[in-house]
Amino acid sequence: MIGYVTLGTNDLDRAAAFYDALLAELGAKRMMQSERFVIWFVAPGKPALEVCKPFDGKAATVGNGTMVALVVDSPAKVDALYKRALELGAADEGAPGPRGLPGFYAGYFRDLDGNKLNVYCFAQ
Repeated sequence: MIGYVTLGTNDLDRAAAFYDALLAELGAKRMMQSERFVIWFVAPGKPALEVCKPFDGKAATVGNGTMVALVVDSPAKVDALYKRALELGAADEGAPGPRGLPGFYAGYFRDLDGNKLNVYCFAQ
């Protein structure tokens, strides 16, 4: 159902470098870009992630209550991607660990523009 998610940025080059490195851990590559946006995906027809300068020309701001969740297939990958995000300058929003539902394992962080993301899996 989700085609792609867009996150705003005020520094496209910085955001693109962050997501190039982070999403490479998931096997994602740039699928499209312009002077205003960059989009990554793992394969055609799969959900994608975009960072862009707002088209209205105003500053990008963080949505309160907005979060993007990236799914992986193991707690080890949650740990690795969360760690990589922090190495790239992301801010901690909750270290990886079990959360709520049985088997749900997630770590939370904010990217360089303050957008909140989580990386999660359902552990077997």
